[in-house]
Amino acid sequence: MKQSIILAAVLFFIGCQEKNSDTLTKIPTGTKEITLEEIWDGTFSTERMNALNSMNGDFYSLLNRDDNGNTTVDKYSYSTLEKVETIVSSENLKELDGFSSYAFNDDETKLILGTDFKKIYRRSYSGTFYAYDIASKTLSLIGKNIQEPLFSPDNKKVAYAKNNNIYIKDFSRNTNRKITRDGQKNSIINGITDWVYEEEFGFVRAFEWSKNSNYLAFLRFDESNVPTFSMDMVGSELYPNQQVFKYPKAGEKNAEVTLHMYTLANNTSKKINLGTYEYIPRIKWSNQNNVLVATTLNRYQNDLKLHKVNALRNSSKVLLNETDKAYIDITDNLTFLADNSFIWTSERDGFNHIYHYDFNGKLIRQITKGDWEVTNYYGFNPTKKTIYYQSVENGPTNRGVYSIGLNGKHKKLLSNNDGQNSAAFSTNLNYFINTFSSSEIPPIYSLYSAEGEMLKVVKDNATLKEQLADYKISPKEFSTININGNDLNMWMIKPVDFDENKAYPLLMFQYSGPGSQQVANRWNGTNDYWHNMLAQKGMIVVCIDGRGTGLKGADFKKVTQKELGKYEVEDQIAAAKKLAERSYIDKDNIGIWGWSFGGFMSTNALLKGSDIFSTAIAVAPVTSWRFYDTVYTERYMQTPQENASGYDENSPINYADKLEGNYLLVHGTGDDNVHVQNSMRMINALIEANKQFDMFIVPDRTHGIYKGTNTRLNLYTKMTNFVEEHLIEKSNKTTKVKG
Repeated sequence: MKQSIILAAVLFFIGCQEKNSDTLTKIPTGTKEITLEEIWDGTFSTERMNALNSMNGDFYSLLNRDDNGNTTVDKYSYSTLEKVETIVSSENLKELDGFSSYAFNDDETKLILGTDFKKIYRRSYSGTFYAYDIASKTLSLIGKNIQEPLFSPDNKKVAYAKNNNIYIKDFSRNTNRKITRDGQKNSIINGITDWVYEEEFGFVRAFEWSKNSNYLAFLRFDESNVPTFSMDMVGSELYPNQQVFKYPKAGEKNAEVTLHMYTLANNTSKKINLGTYEYIPRIKWSNQNNVLVATTLNRYQNDLKLHKVNALRNSSKVLLNETDKAYIDITDNLTFLADNSFIWTSERDGFNHIYHYDFNGKLIRQITKGDWEVTNYYGFNPTKKTIYYQSVENGPTNRGVYSIGLNGKHKKLLSNNDGQNSAAFSTNLNYFINTFSSSEIPPIYSLYSAEGEMLKVVKDNATLKEQLADYKISPKEFSTININGNDLNMWMIKPVDFDENKAYPLLMFQYSGPGSQQVANRWNGTNDYWHNMLAQKGMIVVCIDGRGTGLKGADFKKVTQKELGKYEVEDQIAAAKKLAERSYIDKDNIGIWGWSFGGFMSTNALLKGSDIFSTAIAVAPVTSWRFYDTVYTERYMQTPQENASGYDENSPINYADKLEGNYLLVHGTGDDNVHVQNSMRMINALIEANKQFDMFIVPDRTHGIYKGTNTRLNLYTKMTNFVEEHLIEKSNKTTKVKG
């Protein structure tokens, strides 16, 4: 969005088309072996673009650092990719040592510059922010330790959050108004989402200016009755610190979330009645100055309503009501056109497609159709009456960028046919910078016209391709495997010197979460390097997307409803058994690994499939969905009170006595997402069953287990040694005996 904070770490993955035959050349296989140190020391890092922000007209801006170490916001032309001007440089800001984020106001006459960021959760930060006037080159402090500052459309004010309250700084009147006063940590939050909304609905700022700057709509979270979770953080001090926050586990109380409308003219806030609901996952102003559209969901998340909220009357009525037998995903695809008709995406016909409605909620037209999924909506060009989107209509392992008329006609592929293509469009949708990558080609960054003409390659990672040509890189072999009546997508990595007359140990990698995808024709970075390193040690690595994964229609994805871990595990076990029938697979040495949902899967697969799996690695696993948050878990499982068997019959804790193979359990103690409680309960269950296992507990690390100089290297060394000891070496010994 226009005024969202653009952090330096934000990246766009952008690419090019088939006509660039040189850049699309696949990497040949060399003789040099990949090492763990190279995987994690940056040796194989890809070149990427800096944080890119589309500007008005055919321009974009980048956050750069010049040769003297100064931070700059530079303006570029889409048509030439040349720098037009430097908008601001930290060299000229004596009040600042530098800045690490920027955001424009609507007419691009001012900037919000951010520095001194402190991370809160996955997406949230606090920081010090300044308003910079481009014409006068003056800098004004907005606030310190604040969150999500946002310019009003009239450019006179900035709204922001601090200490769970909302403030409005009025530069024209030199005032700083506190518009909520009841904010309190772990009790009341105004204008910023709570933990579970941030994690599962994917947004932090919960306030929005009206188009005429007369109103500020905001969400208020009353989490006083939400159970508290705490974690001891060892740190470097004599005594640990305790991190305490509200975390609603499945079946427990959520925060009570309400919509409020603040009127600037009379300095009053009023609560808006939206009827009966559990969640308000989105609010967005329409193109009518006084009409906001609020999205609500019931607790099951299968009854969605769009409400038209009249700010003048503080009233609301339902604009659109959509229901589903399982659940409805929340997206940011709601787009209002000039006449206030709107674009909406839905799975109502069994596949995710684009729809056009009038402002009374009447369907005008289904714009895209077919047994394939729209995976991203990029925007609508009113002059050309054209919609731009991404889809998998060239096969579920690929992504293409397309245009189509508002009337559903004249569809056109704008990008390369194969691989992964992702577009970052200019504001007026005349150009896009697009990413192409495939399993054998690292990201290529290119400029395109909106008609699909490739104009210029920006970055092609040629140096990395040249470097990788020296290494043993095995190409992924894509195929399908028929399991439990379904043709499942699969990739396989074999040793470079693969001999079909030999029998190789097998390691299966998966995630398997609802709507996810691991079998995709894209560049996959570190895990692919690690899997290739294992292949060069003499094993085969396979990944299979089973039932419940995405991009093959709603029925395939939602078959796991109320039974997370049942069908997904059955598919991995059945696939392992079917692969074991191949002469080149050592059926006695088959392992499986995964992270998060994948760790839940690998644990269950080892316990329930002990007749085929001998080894498993589980990193940061859920071990009972009773321990996970309400929004994610209940979307697929309902509550434990209503679906106890669905929770317990698929919880690995209840099958600890079935452990027969080699099990490595890894978790970070600072994981605020999948709490280490999951692994501690699993450990207790294994102890009670008198089962031996390996564990690796990493102090203070969050769900990604990455903070620290050598954390990932140390973790992957541990996992590599485990795989070598329990799969590769055992297989080699067996092979020698057979010989």
